[in-house]
Amino acid sequence: MIILSVESTCDETAVALVRDGREILTDQIFSQADLHAVYGGVVPEIASRSHVEVIFQLADRAIEAAGVSKRDIDAVAVSYAPGLIGAVLVGVSFAKSAASALGVPLIPVHHIRGHIAANYLAYPELEPPFLCLAISGGNTLLVHVRDYTDMRILGATRDDAAGECFDKTARVLGLGYPGGKPVDALARTGDDRRYSLPVAVIEGRPYDMSFSGLKTAVINLVHHAEQTGEELDRASLCASFQRAVSESLIPRAMAAVAETGCNVLVAAGGVAANSRIRADLEQAAQRAGIRLYVPPLRLCGDNGAMIGAQAYYEYLAGHTGGSNLNAYASMELDTGLPEVAG
Repeated sequence: MIILSVESTCDETAVALVRDGREILTDQIFSQADLHAVYGGVVPEIASRSHVEVIFQLADRAIEAAGVSKRDIDAVAVSYAPGLIGAVLVGVSFAKSAASALGVPLIPVHHIRGHIAANYLAYPELEPPFLCLAISGGNTLLVHVRDYTDMRILGATRDDAAGECFDKTARVLGLGYPGGKPVDALARTGDDRRYSLPVAVIEGRPYDMSFSGLKTAVINLVHHAEQTGEELDRASLCASFQRAVSESLIPRAMAAVAETGCNVLVAAGGVAANSRIRADLEQAAQRAGIRLYVPPLRLCGDNGAMIGAQAYYEYLAGHTGGSNLNAYASMELDTGLPEVAG
């Protein structure tokens, strides 16, 4: 089954063709990072307009690159939630039109389910059940993936996502946007014990997280140094920041693995590209004697292939949409919609 899949929830326009949820025929991505860098973050209106400008050409390019014809496409999938509402609407509108024109099913896919499914593309042997640490710019979740479309959230951030904190830290340090890569690079030459940064604990909710205090602590340190003329060790601040993020994520993930009885831990999302988090996950998994799957760097960020991977299993479960499919700015991972069958 060949699925044409569309992703447009933030600042990447992506169109892919995926066979049977496991094989990438092509994954075409247009990044808007340069468009938003001057503003220090994503500007929703600019993102939406850019999606409109490139999505049709990107779809044509994907079909050509895959070496298939439009008649070979068996379904169209789209990330319909969560995300910047204008950006999501562009993808949903295009996907509905494409599915109607081709006369094939339309498959709605939750964006974070797509990130989790990116691992199926890299690791053919991976199957549920497993525990997933989903960490991105807009979401930070601990998810018990009981089956391909049966997922339960065990814990989530109460405020900022981990990826958002990376971007805010990079901005206050003048490292530019997006912030994950420059923070990671600078941290490699720093002392991760130089600065004491908070790791929040949510009373009564052991798997929930909070990153707003960490973000505020970093901003206060930078502003204090500026106001007093104190020399700021930016590399060590980045290293200390990454240690605090890792110490918020890894122990909770390992505790959730133990509680669920899973012997497989999976990471997903853009922050899964961070070298400190990847290394700490690997060490923790080795100590616990469990298998760890972390997506290759090219599949950590937003892409169309991950949507096509999850769409295959949504289709098998009977989860298809119609012309009344809408876009949603927010939605729980395990929430269904009236217009989604099954």
